[in-house]
Amino acid sequence: MTGIWVGAAFFAFVLTAVALAGYCYQRLAERRDLEGSGQLLAGGQQATWNAAFAKLFESIGENFPAAKSEQNPYRVRLTAAGYRWASALPIFYGIKCGSALFFAGLLGIVALLYQHDPSITPLPMICGLGIGFLLPDRVLSSRVHARAQRLRSAIPPALDLMVLAMEAGQALDQSIADASRGLKRTHPDLSGEFAQLYMELRTGGTRVDSFRALGARNKEPELRKLANLLIDSDRFGVSIGPALRSHAKYLRTRFRQQAQERARKVGVKLIFPVFFLIFPSVLLVTLGPACMMMFEQLKTLVQ
Repeated sequence: MTGIWVGAAFFAFVLTAVALAGYCYQRLAERRDLEGSGQLLAGGQQATWNAAFAKLFESIGENFPAAKSEQNPYRVRLTAAGYRWASALPIFYGIKCGSALFFAGLLGIVALLYQHDPSITPLPMICGLGIGFLLPDRVLSSRVHARAQRLRSAIPPALDLMVLAMEAGQALDQSIADASRGLKRTHPDLSGEFAQLYMELRTGGTRVDSFRALGARNKEPELRKLANLLIDSDRFGVSIGPALRSHAKYLRTRFRQQAQERARKVGVKLIFPVFFLIFPSVLLVTLGPACMMMFEQLKTLVQ
């Protein structure tokens, strides 16, 4: 009876997967007919993604009600990771769904091959669903953290470029555009942020709102400090060039101190692997033969 139940569950799983794939393929074909030639996504901001898979995941993710909410917290995290196009949230939910189905099928097949008992496959499949559904969250968190580190390391050279441009007679808006062009190859993340800031400054909005938006759409505190510095300089009429130079010097000093702090912590962190891994091996090599000789001598004395 258990084998029949497991077979029915597998049949339902395969039937659902085939129906879902057919539905997504139909939606993809309809979108291709409507949008014409193979444009990747809105705005062309996804050059590195495969168009077919992106559309497939977007079609799956659009069926989630949370993907249509403007207050979804995933929107803030995706924005901080650099994914800011309109279809990023549906694609992310589609990836979560696809990852859950993939790991569920994978763990079910592995359990069936190793145990040869279909009755134990539902539990690994349920665990695979949970792992696959939560794995994209971990990947997204790592992408947010990595991008924040790249932005942090790019701020001092960006400030130097802005100071040079302003000392050459450029206005603040133009110095931001020059810094964006200068950082395009070495620091593309901050270059994109400055390019967006420059466009917001040129669209007619207030400078304070543009600077605040720069700090609000990123998770890096140093970028928010830079935005607050620009806001205060613009509000109180302070000369921005010396302020940016002092801030760049402060950031370099702070980064150097943080690197020295991490270097000093290495000795403390090495205590545990040395004590639990290397030290027992040294004792075994040095005291092992002596202990064996003492054991042999005592054995002869006892006999």
